[in-house]
Amino acid sequence: MDSRSSDQAATVLGAPLRQTTRDALKIVITGGFAVGKTTLVGAVSEIRPLSTEEIMTEAGVGIDDPGRVPDKRTTTVAFDFGRISLNEQQVLYLFGAPGQERFWFLWDQLFSGSLGAVVLVDTRRIQESWYAIDRLEHHRMPFVVAVNRFGDGGPALAEIRDALDLDDSVPLIECDARRRDSAKDVLITLVRHLTRLREIVETTS
Repeated sequence: MDSRSSDQAATVLGAPLRQTTRDALKIVITGGFAVGKTTLVGAVSEIRPLSTEEIMTEAGVGIDDPGRVPDKRTTTVAFDFGRISLNEQQVLYLFGAPGQERFWFLWDQLFSGSLGAVVLVDTRRIQESWYAIDRLEHHRMPFVVAVNRFGDGGPALAEIRDALDLDDSVPLIECDARRRDSAKDVLITLVRHLTRLREIVETTS
C-alpha cells in the first residue's frame, strides 16, 4: 500500500495505532438484545468501529424477537470492535457482544482475556440482562451496570438494583449510549472499579 492509500485508510478508520503501544487491554460490552451495545462502542471509539450488524429478515421471525423495540432493523451477529488509546503505551480494545440468545455461545470466548465488562440495561426489558450478569459472575469477572435510558421516566436506580439482585459493591450508573461523554463516563467507572478491586487484593494479600 502506497503512502497515499495509507493516509486515506487512516482518514476512514481514524488515528493509526501508535508505534509506542506496548500494552493492549480488553473490555467487553454486553447485555440483552437492542440495549445499545453497538451504539456505545461507536460513540466512544477513536476509529470507525468494526461492526457485524446485519439486516433483520423474515428468516429471524420467531428466533430474534424485537419485543418492545419494533423499530429495530439490524442486529449484531458476531461482535462489535472499537479502540481507545489511553496513553503512549496503552490501548483499550472494546468488544460489543451480540445480544440474541442464539449467539450467547460467543460470550465465553469474548470474555477470555478481558479485564472487566459493562452490562447495558434497558429498563423496559430488565430481565434480558440477567443472563449477562449470571455469566460474568460465573467467570468471576468484574463488571459495572449502565442503564441506557430510552426516553424519560423508568424505575429509579435503587429499584433496578433490586430487580437485578445486584450486590452493593457493583457500580450502577445511568448513561446515554449515543453520547461520547456519557459512554466515556461508563468506561471510567469500570476502570475505577477495577482499580479499587486491585487495591483491596493488594491490601489483603
